[in-house]
Amino acid sequence: MSQTIAPRIFAVKTTGGQEKTVAKFVGDRLEKRKQEGKDTQVYSILVLEAQKSYVFFEAPNAQAVSDSISGFKHVKGMVPGYIQFGDIEKFLVEKSMISDLNVDDVIEIIAGPFKGMRAKINRVETQRSEVTVMLLDAPYQLPVTVDVGSIKIVSRASSAAGNANT
Repeated sequence: MSQTIAPRIFAVKTTGGQEKTVAKFVGDRLEKRKQEGKDTQVYSILVLEAQKSYVFFEAPNAQAVSDSISGFKHVKGMVPGYIQFGDIEKFLVEKSMISDLNVDDVIEIIAGPFKGMRAKINRVETQRSEVTVMLLDAPYQLPVTVDVGSIKIVSRASSAAGNANT
């Protein structure tokens, strides 16, 4: 009577900037073991751009991950316990910021010639992923169209104002 253990996600701490190197070396080692006919028990290796110094492994238990990472120079150690999928899901599914933007939201421009300036959204162009804003820091009204990748939300428009616009 054999029971199948559901795979879990384990985090491994690495030297900063060496996440892809560790993932490649471990992947190569596991591939070599698989070719030799040995059971590896590590199902997948994940490197997230947003999570520096960590590599994630999908395996049935911590021992399988520990065996696969042993002896690598840039591995600092395993994080105790396992990671819930919900904790890393937000890094896997890219959600467009455009759906979160509303007219009258206050934003900060984080790239381009107006970097660091605050502005209020006048129009959201969903198809083009652009917003037209009025700069708050300018001495006169200056409408500027910027890409949504170049902004971050500072404050939301009040919900009463949002309901009045619909």
